[in-house]
Amino acid sequence: MASAALLALAVAGLAAPLSAQLLPAYEKPWIVKPLLDKGYRQMYNLDFAGAHVTFAEFGKEFPTNAMGPVSDAAAYLFSEFDRLNILRSDYWVKDESFWVVNKPVGDPNLKQKFEDALARGQKLVNATLKTSPEDADALLAQTMGMGIHADYLALIEKKNLAALSEVKQSRTLAEKLLVIHPEIYDAYIAPGIENYLLSQKPIAIRWFLRLGGAGTDRELGIQKTRLTAEKGHYFLPYARLLLAIADLRDNNREGAKQKLTWLSTEYPGNRLYREELERLVISKK
Repeated sequence: MASAALLALAVAGLAAPLSAQLLPAYEKPWIVKPLLDKGYRQMYNLDFAGAHVTFAEFGKEFPTNAMGPVSDAAAYLFSEFDRLNILRSDYWVKDESFWVVNKPVGDPNLKQKFEDALARGQKLVNATLKTSPEDADALLAQTMGMGIHADYLALIEKKNLAALSEVKQSRTLAEKLLVIHPEIYDAYIAPGIENYLLSQKPIAIRWFLRLGGAGTDRELGIQKTRLTAEKGHYFLPYARLLLAIADLRDNNREGAKQKLTWLSTEYPGNRLYREELERLVISKK
């Protein structure tokens, strides 16, 4: 999720009776936590302060569950993405733009909070997997944590080589998770983004990346990301945004419009979705 695993997660939700209406549930309902759903919905609506409060509440209710601090880290990452305009389509659509744009200036205080939250999450992951090696939340949190850290390295610090190593680790963790819990479709976004984004590199670089074990198959990347966009839970909206950007790169305006319309309707507090939709409509005139 970054220079290959590129970016990070996200989700949605509200309270228990409403969560099924807001996001598709996993096939095993025990993995869905209403407070997490609420926090991710707040995050998707750009209410980052509210998301931090909700994830803290989740941490108090489930102090040994790594999804709390890792989700909190995701909220810090997405707030930086929003502040730095990293998720705008014009950042991604121009050929190679996401590889060569000037390095953004990250907030050092936010970075420290981000790193601290990931460290707390990894500590809980290690403790849980020691006694329950197939725990779904711990495995998902581990995959997410590695992915969003790679995102920070690639998209904010522009440390693409360091990010690539973590990208491959994230994909390996996602594959392990899917062997044990194939119903967790969020995990498909890791190999999906890796393959799609790296497929945009020049052929000589793709050859080098493949030698290092990276995935560079464009169609496979789209296919994997689509699984998350159609059947995922926490990453479903994020996967749809990434597919909308892929549509724009392919000049598939109708496909992008459909996805952006859904996102702007589902998350009215997110100005990004509205602005992208408006830009698409205006540019067509």
